[in-house]
Amino acid sequence: MNLLTQIVAAHEDEVVAIGESLRPTDEWSGIERRGVDTAKIIMLHSLLTNDDFDVACALYEPLYIGSEGAVVLRLADSVTEKLAELDEEVLEQVAQELAATAEFEMEGWPEDDIQSMIIDLADLAQLASAQEQTLFVWLHPLLT
Repeated sequence: MNLLTQIVAAHEDEVVAIGESLRPTDEWSGIERRGVDTAKIIMLHSLLTNDDFDVACALYEPLYIGSEGAVVLRLADSVTEKLAELDEEVLEQVAQELAATAEFEMEGWPEDDIQSMIIDLADLAQLASAQEQTLFVWLHPLLT
């Protein structure tokens, strides 16, 4: 099973609306990637914050679970802040480190794709910070 993942900038009270949306990026500013699961989000969290993987896991309990399979997580504020403040050179280093993790390496993610995702996430984090919004991760299983 594969996942469709959309990460959007929205206000705290929009969690249910995000979860019930068929395409959150059509309604909120965001990015879309396939195959970004909770483990990959937690690994990004760990790399950016230096939190242990197990500690980070506790921060990513679903806020919404839909009957159609959609799940919504909240990206930790510390991750959003880090993404928003880091320059492109440091973001490229983060992408290299992510590419070397088992979560990405076992699936053969190209480093360029990871770098593009991190840069797009950083841009989204800057937008969210400027608009006093939160980043939410919408995950939906694909039947492909």
